[in-house]
Formats: sequence, C-alpha cells, structure tokens
Amino acid sequence: MARIILFNKPYGVLTQFTDDRGRPTLADYIRDKGFYAAGRLDFDSEGLLLLTDDGALQHRISHPRQKLAKTYWVQVEGEIDEAALAALRRGVPLKDGLTAPARARPLAPPAVWPRVPPVRERKSIPTSWLELTIGEGRNRQVRRMTAAVGFPTLRLIRTAIGSWNLGQLAPGQQRIEEVFSAPAGKRKAAPARRPHSRRRR
Repeated sequence: MARIILFNKPYGVLTQFTDDRGRPTLADYIRDKGFYAAGRLDFDSEGLLLLTDDGALQHRISHPRQKLAKTYWVQVEGEIDEAALAALRRGVPLKDGLTAPARARPLAPPAVWPRVPPVRERKSIPTSWLELTIGEGRNRQVRRMTAAVGFPTLRLIRTAIGSWNLGQLAPGQQRIEEVFSAPAGKRKAAPARRPHSRRRR
C-alpha cells in the first residue's frame, strides 16, 4: 500500500518544500515526512495537488505518457462563447504545437472560497467560468489555451486529477488516503481520513 495526500494548494504557494526567496511552500502545510509532489501546480493557480510517499506511483501520476485527465474550473475575462469552447474541444495551436482535444463546457459561477488576494476585474468587462479537462501537462497550458481563443484566464482552480477530486477541502487543507500501488486510474482507495489544515506559524 502507498499513501497519497490530497492537498488544496492555496494561491501563492510554491509546489516545492524550500525557497531561497522566502515565499510560501509546501513545507508550511505538509508536515508528514517522505511525501513528494506528483506533478506541479503553478504559483498563481489553486486547487488539487497530489503528493505520495511511493516513487513509482509518483512517476505514474506525473509522467506525460499517462495522460491522466486533469479538470479545472477557469474564470476568464469576457463572456465565453460556443465558438471558443468548440476551439478548445478541437485543439488549440500554441507555440509548442497543437493541443490535444479537451473537454470544455460553460460553468455557472461556482461556490468557491474567496481568493487572497482577490482577482482584479475590470468593471467594464464581464467575466465567466468554464470547466476544462485536459490530458496533457504543458507549462501553463490552460492559461495559454484560453488566451489563444480570446478569453484570458483570471483564476484557475484544479478540481480533479484522474479519479481523485478536491471534494470539500478548503485552501490549505489535506487528507491522506491509502491506495494500492497500481497503474494510475486503476486503484482503489481506502476510507479517507478527515480533512485537516496544517500550517506552521
């Protein structure tokens, strides 16, 4: 059995345990020893980050060949239209090549926690939300995709990775599950422990 931490990474936290510039890191929240992030989540993005104490499982979750589906709630500038959603579903040409087809649908504004600091919105321009699911892991891919179809990303929250989802975890909270060290997407989880927040003062 391997252990996996499901962590709701707050905005402005690095997905590493040290930083020579004094910025918040995983060490401010994750006190269990021997866990390493399976993949990354940008400093200015929020939501689900997986950490595990099993090196093989870490590799299977994060390796691009696995194409593990990742789902995001994305707040964009402007009222996103069907043409933009259709372009995301077909694949978007970026500087590093055409993206694979994504699942994209409009989303009613979700009941999520306030971001700190708040998103800077322009009063004259509305915003809207979409749910986007991709199987790739290019650098800042979601932000580049929405910008390419004319709707810059204002806020980005990852809600699911494969069969793991954020659930009711608040920012900074985590829960630990025990999983069979099986290929990604084909494992059964033991009952989850209660969510808890950990931050060193």
